Amino acid sequence: MSDGREHNLVPLPPQPPGVPWPAADPDGWPEGPSSSSIDALVDELFADTDRYGTTYAALVIHEGRLLAERYGGSLPRFDGPPERVTRATPLLSWSMAKSILHAGIGILVGDGLLDVHAPAAVPAWHADASDPRTAITLEHLLTMRDGLDFAEDYVDAGLSDVIEMLFGRGKDDVAAYAESRPLAHPPDATFNYSSGTSNIVAAIAGRTVGGGAKFVDLLKQRVFDPIGMTSADPRLDAAGTFIASSYVYATARDFARFGLLYLRDGTWDGERVVPEGWVDHGRRQRSVDDEGLGYGAHWWVVGDDQGSFRASGYEGQAIQICPGLDLLAVRLGRSTAEQYPALGEWRAALVDACR
Repeated sequence: MSDGREHNLVPLPPQPPGVPWPAADPDGWPEGPSSSSIDALVDELFADTDRYGTTYAALVIHEGRLLAERYGGSLPRFDGPPERVTRATPLLSWSMAKSILHAGIGILVGDGLLDVHAPAAVPAWHADASDPRTAITLEHLLTMRDGLDFAEDYVDAGLSDVIEMLFGRGKDDVAAYAESRPLAHPPDATFNYSSGTSNIVAAIAGRTVGGGAKFVDLLKQRVFDPIGMTSADPRLDAAGTFIASSYVYATARDFARFGLLYLRDGTWDGERVVPEGWVDHGRRQRSVDDEGLGYGAHWWVVGDDQGSFRASGYEGQAIQICPGLDLLAVRLGRSTAEQYPALGEWRAALVDACR
């Protein structure tokens, strides 16, 4: 539900003078002085698997410099022995892909190809003028306030729309599955986090530019290439739609590059990548979920005094951005839902350590 309040946004900091931007070389991150308190937090994150789950990668970047970086664990493989995670290992975004989708949509909005306040361009909804879904706008979709009946359940396959969409009868055309869902509430009345909604948005983007593959090309040419995010690999379904709910593979350093882009207000080394104001569009809180977590537009809002917001994914993936302290942290791994609160406490402790 909407919390009905206006939220003043903490300013996004520029790259500090004299700190170089990460070079195109994957090893080209500027490094800063080590911090015993941050090192201790990273040690704890990897060591206490009962509390946090298995961590594959953790990076901490403060004032543009890499202060801590650690890798561990192995990825299971069906065709051979487990693969040890290293700096070069592409890791799965899960729902952090939603925030990457936000950047691509911003570019289409900036180019004048999409209007967030216009009815969402979903042909199946507009075939019948009396269909109540014609009232859904792109903004409703981006803020997860579209009102569609979609169960985001990761455990009970019998009740879960997201499992059915990604692995069941919807897997070959994820957008069509999500678009077929009826309204459960009037648009803008209720917040309902939905992976189906993101795939509807991805399909709209694909139709706008001539197909999902062309939208992925746009992401590569307009977002990934300018920031040196060379490992990024968005995946398409059989219908050619970018599965923006869940599937981008990239190295931990490249996920950090994407986080730095948003921390720097969509600019990179003097060039604007994401349109002016679009990062604010993502991080401005519109809703609060049943657990008290804030949500903007395809970004979660932490609600601390530093203006933190984050890209978040299943099993505890996170890119946390803390404008007030010019802080960025990436954590990738495998955690259970029961371990999510502990990961939140760890991120809060990291913020406190950098105050």
